[in-house]
Amino acid sequence: MYHTAAIVFRDGATRFIKVEPNELLMDAAQRHGVNLPVDCREGVCATCRCLREAGEVEVEYIDEEALTEEEVQAGHVLACQTRLKSSASFYFDIDSNVCSVATEIFAGTVSAVEQVSEGAAILEVTLDDAGAAMHYLPGQYARIQVPGTEEWRAYSFATGKARDGKVRFLIRLLPSGVMSDYLRDRAAVGDAIALEAPFGAFYMRQIERPLLMVAGGTGLSAFLGMLDELVEQGGCDQPIRLCYGVNQEQDLSELGRLAAFADTLSDFAFEPIVMNASEAWQGKRGVVCELFDRDFLAQPFDAYLCGPPPMIEASRHWLEKREVGDYRLFFEKFVSS
Repeated sequence: MYHTAAIVFRDGATRFIKVEPNELLMDAAQRHGVNLPVDCREGVCATCRCLREAGEVEVEYIDEEALTEEEVQAGHVLACQTRLKSSASFYFDIDSNVCSVATEIFAGTVSAVEQVSEGAAILEVTLDDAGAAMHYLPGQYARIQVPGTEEWRAYSFATGKARDGKVRFLIRLLPSGVMSDYLRDRAAVGDAIALEAPFGAFYMRQIERPLLMVAGGTGLSAFLGMLDELVEQGGCDQPIRLCYGVNQEQDLSELGRLAAFADTLSDFAFEPIVMNASEAWQGKRGVVCELFDRDFLAQPFDAYLCGPPPMIEASRHWLEKREVGDYRLFFEKFVSS
């Protein structure tokens, strides 16, 4: 019996390690070749400080000079004094290269390609080794090598975890782009494809208060992965509101899957909005911020934003300028390539 610890670094690189019963996080990391910063090993110097973002832990000792009471209440711990009582995730505010951490490259095969809107496609990859341990946190991304080229592109996982060795991605189709051209013109089931993972500091933290999810275009992919994971876990006891904005209605993707989440999760609702809608469009028109519910946001909440940089900045500005409840903000900017 062991627990899994996700160790996330400032540059987004992540390692998953097995922690044995009664084993210290620091010892488990070193056993897996992750050389976390360490000095005293006695809970005094704070060299190995990190933020517990999910899971239950037991902490032996923290000197009052190492962490303040407020930091401890916020979830900060010391790796040299921490044992896991469940699987957990920890954020270290250092770059992974300081700790000699390497990502993994997985060999896979294209098992499905489906254009789900005028501007987006689903790419499904089946790992060649179905038993390979591809771990990632919902919301993180992989770098994918475009078949037949030396080019790599980054895309968020649209699944909560690899099931039966399969992972999926929601990918924007650009007028011209190395991945877009591949998906439109020559992608075929059976193509060999390589993935490097996991990456990203945008991922679902432990849910303790209501969630606002704001998706722009194929930024929806990260939220599909998060919602997929919540369904797998048996639901969520906090309300979730997803605001989904696109440029034109032809860009809307995976509405059926979102409706299925609304049927499965007890208090999840979503609404799309289109900036440049045609006369035939019957839904909301405008920018995604116009979907924000001030009554919902009057309570403390966590906000997750994923999409184009202008959408991220507009949403952040809206939240900063309104009287809303106390909130934590996490975001990922999608850049076309």
